[in-house]
Amino acid sequence: MKGADHMYRFFVQPQINEDDNRVFGYEVLLRKQNDNDEWVLPHHFTDISVTDQAKLLEETAAALHTAVTKQTLSFNLNTQQLRNPYTLGAIILLKKRLAPASLNIELTEAPTLEEMKLFSMTIHQYGIGLILDDVGTGSNTYENIKHLLPFVDGIKFAMQNLRSTGERDLIPASLAFWAQTAREDHLQLVLEGVENAEDQELAKQFGINLHQGYLYGQPSLVETLA
Repeated sequence: MKGADHMYRFFVQPQINEDDNRVFGYEVLLRKQNDNDEWVLPHHFTDISVTDQAKLLEETAAALHTAVTKQTLSFNLNTQQLRNPYTLGAIILLKKRLAPASLNIELTEAPTLEEMKLFSMTIHQYGIGLILDDVGTGSNTYENIKHLLPFVDGIKFAMQNLRSTGERDLIPASLAFWAQTAREDHLQLVLEGVENAEDQELAKQFGINLHQGYLYGQPSLVETLA
């Protein structure tokens, strides 16, 4: 798929349920090919429309055979994309085409409460899951998102965000807090940034069984997956 003279593709990273060591889904991560034939993060994720991303995701799902395995695909949206009037229809149509595979929307930025209420109510009617990404870092602090939690199905905590800011010492306390929040609010919790057995053991201490990270596989083109 061409866009602004660049080739866009989704790389995928597996999500693992440690209880049975099963791949339960994939997060799809948009990349573009630059002039040196390198796959890099887009400067702006809105450079390619959500409608075009949905078509690309449908092709990715077909290559992954998610219609057979009924795994979950997790697709990121920022607030600018969420507010686009064409986004909701594109997502609903995508879900219909992906069935019986599941679809989760991961919000990388917190919308307003009114936006969340409307978006949540609509996509849940079509069996689409809603996740708040990167909780506890950036603008997604607990104070900023606590009023949104009743309208989502899960949260993701990314350990790599704290590592990148030199705050890895805060990870255990943060995990304890978000694990407790997930239990109290009956939310799914996915731990991102799992890199080694030590991270696995830390997750186990807090009863976190849904993992994603380099330990299980780096983001890859579908053709490279076994």
